[in-house]
Amino acid sequence: MKLPRLLAALCLAMTAMAQPAAADTYPSKPITLIVPFPAGSGTDAVGRIFAMELGNRLGQQIVVENKPGANATIAASYVARAKPDGYTLFVTTNTSHSAAPFLMKQVPYDPVKDFTAIARGGNLPFILVTNPKRPYKTVQELVDYARKHPGKVTYASGNSTGIVAGATLARRAGIDILHVPYKGTPQAMTDVVGGQVDFMFTDLASGLPFVQSGQLRALAVSTAERSAIVPELPSMKEAGVADFDLNSWNGYFGPAGLPPEIVARLNAAINDIVRDPAIKQKLAGLGFDAFSGTPQDFSAFVASQRDLWGKLIRDAGIEAQ
Repeated sequence: MKLPRLLAALCLAMTAMAQPAAADTYPSKPITLIVPFPAGSGTDAVGRIFAMELGNRLGQQIVVENKPGANATIAASYVARAKPDGYTLFVTTNTSHSAAPFLMKQVPYDPVKDFTAIARGGNLPFILVTNPKRPYKTVQELVDYARKHPGKVTYASGNSTGIVAGATLARRAGIDILHVPYKGTPQAMTDVVGGQVDFMFTDLASGLPFVQSGQLRALAVSTAERSAIVPELPSMKEAGVADFDLNSWNGYFGPAGLPPEIVARLNAAINDIVRDPAIKQKLAGLGFDAFSGTPQDFSAFVASQRDLWGKLIRDAGIEAQ
């Protein structure tokens, strides 16, 4: 009886010794970074920069894989089911973790319990853009036009922020406008540029190049205060829409149960990325405000944002589909 017990004790000791060793050798193979939106979206563009810089710091290739659709829940469900070994990571936004649980009747994951919060990436400020051939050049002119043409003005959306922002504008301004949903921002923006849809709220990373080229006209930022990235644009409050303050956050997750040692290493690398002045400037050129913090702060933030977006969606009168 003594020999089996001795063998069992040795096995336990070897297992305990192997766990830190596995964390010390991480990563020993390429890491997959899941993006819940199509290639060309703001999250995709920013995520690819982070992937390259993260790979440089970890000494391994980061492979970006897009899994768009269903308000980012397809990608989120995939990551939630992945092995918590640090080789499947998730860069996402408020779409999957704050808004989807209230925009959809059924979401196959818990945005807090089924994920390990690693690090905040920053914010993706949104702007209201229109086709430049439309007769309105300000938010107030857009509102006035919509009041004169109820049910005729259309707005596109490629993600949850676009959905909620458009519905919030309709509710706050008291206008009847028609929502045209898309699977992703690039497709939605193509139709606004082409004149098939009148306007949309889009992240700066996706919309700014079209504004700079004259293909779109920017009317305002979607926040209560002006953005340091595009200080020339008025806030929604300045534009005449009260109680309007919407922003899109960005962050990095793993599946629930990710080892603390791996979380700490990834968090340190992401914080190092956002502290680099050259990278921060490069991201700002895409319309991304980069900053980070601790995993604990990010985890608490995710929980609070879920509650906030639930209220925003209810206040906008959006029913779960």
